[in-house]
Amino acid sequence: MARNRQRGGRAAAAETVSEPVDGGLAELVPDRDRPRAWTLLIDGAPQSHVDLDDPAHLDFAYQRRLGHVIDLAAPPGRPVHAVHLGGGAFTLARYVAATRPRSTQQVVEIDTPLVGLVRRVLPLDPAARIRVRGGDARAGLAKLPDGWADLVIADVFSGARTPAHLTSTEFLTEVRRVLKPSGQYAANLADGPPLAHLRGQIATAAAVFPELALAADPVVLRGRRFGNAVLAASALPLPVAEFTRRVASDPHPGRVEHGRALADFTGGAAPVTDASAKASPRPPSSVFRD
Repeated sequence: MARNRQRGGRAAAAETVSEPVDGGLAELVPDRDRPRAWTLLIDGAPQSHVDLDDPAHLDFAYQRRLGHVIDLAAPPGRPVHAVHLGGGAFTLARYVAATRPRSTQQVVEIDTPLVGLVRRVLPLDPAARIRVRGGDARAGLAKLPDGWADLVIADVFSGARTPAHLTSTEFLTEVRRVLKPSGQYAANLADGPPLAHLRGQIATAAAVFPELALAADPVVLRGRRFGNAVLAASALPLPVAEFTRRVASDPHPGRVEHGRALADFTGGAAPVTDASAKASPRPPSSVFRD
């Protein structure tokens, strides 16, 4: 789930492509400002933005923040092993392939008809080492060997909500198993007032990973609006200072919380287990209004 600006007056050369998929009605809407760029929506909720001419361009604020995590996970240009839980339009897999050539990537996406639509209309570069697997994100993660990944990126929404079984300590323990000792986990989280889900997710990550950082719009962190937050986690210290600088320099500047301030933000929330897990909150309809 993501907020996106409305674009009018689309280029005549491209038209919206609409097809039913398992998650609802998928629409690929051309971007009037960028000739070969498209926004993917599912039942009206913007999911991804892709520029086929410039895969390193990240349009959504939360995707830019995930891009910063990718950029800082290893020295510039170094290939990585990356796992993407949730495929969408493969925006971040394309970004890794463009910015870190020769990277090896696994994408796990449960919506097979969506994968077919995206592959047909927005084809992946055949030279990119991106393997797309159909299936549940947690089940796909379980098939990967210990210590394989430099990055695990979770951006999984079903009906604009993250499924409950992808919010627990058991799930994050599996993520840590797949990561290399120096690997990083990054997740796109969505919540609104009173931020109970977001606080619970931070507490859950803190139960598995010793190092955390959270990036979001200040109005979201203050509990004034529903929106996205990017959580980064690792067994080793994160590059918090540079992450903070980049997030603050974005076209839509955000704030990064870490350390004691992030612990205080959690407010004593308890870690989520499989037994207590719930799907993330449904966004209000106003989030997607023009």
